[in-house]
Amino acid sequence: MTGIQNKIAVVTGGGRGIGRAIVVELLNDGATVIAYDKVFPDDFDSFAAGCAKEEKKVFKKVVDVTDTDGVQKSIDETAKEFGTVDILVNNAGITRDRLLLRMTEEDWDIVLKVNLKGAFNTIKAVARIMAKQRSGKIINISSVVGVMGNAGQANYSASKAGLIGLTKSIAKELGGRNVTVNCVAPGFVDTEMTHQLTDEQKAAFLTVIPLKRASKPEEVAGVVSFLASSKADYITGQVIMVDGGMVM
Repeated sequence: MTGIQNKIAVVTGGGRGIGRAIVVELLNDGATVIAYDKVFPDDFDSFAAGCAKEEKKVFKKVVDVTDTDGVQKSIDETAKEFGTVDILVNNAGITRDRLLLRMTEEDWDIVLKVNLKGAFNTIKAVARIMAKQRSGKIINISSVVGVMGNAGQANYSASKAGLIGLTKSIAKELGGRNVTVNCVAPGFVDTEMTHQLTDEQKAAFLTVIPLKRASKPEEVAGVVSFLASSKADYITGQVIMVDGGMVM
């Protein structure tokens, strides 16, 4: 028993990639999961139907995490429909990679708005619920580039570094209410996002990974599930790297 059974979990960016893997992991652990995403892939309904046949409860809700009022409304609706929100996973994120001299203001603003402000919006929306019930788990998906930086990703790196600072600050604010806040920082993960990289870029990543391979989304999801469980009740304000040794 992990303490996840029958818990209500919200996963942003839950339609695909790492987010979908996290949804599956939490479902397998017995949670009811509401996936938030701005645009769901075509196969999500059939995925949800398959889960229902296995008596796993997953639902989808179209949410733009950059819309502050919309996020608050969505969290309020979710809490009213399901009784509460016990677990929040902030996974929604985008990239707009360019070297600094070619990066536009729009490139900068949209990445910070989705990756960092989006997490701020959802955390603020659930904080009162979790504080009142004196329990809750918040897990933010950052990145190793938020720790080490990366050429061509000044906007993405800044957003993910900001997410780490946000995690530590909110962990201190909500700790007294028995709400834990942690960060998972994946490295090179085999997802649709990394499939856009060239073979040369992929090879460059692999040269600095001691395990010499990309991680699977499920390997990130497993760490998220652990942090959401009762096994991690005394862990808060931490950044856990899932990077094959890229940063050590």
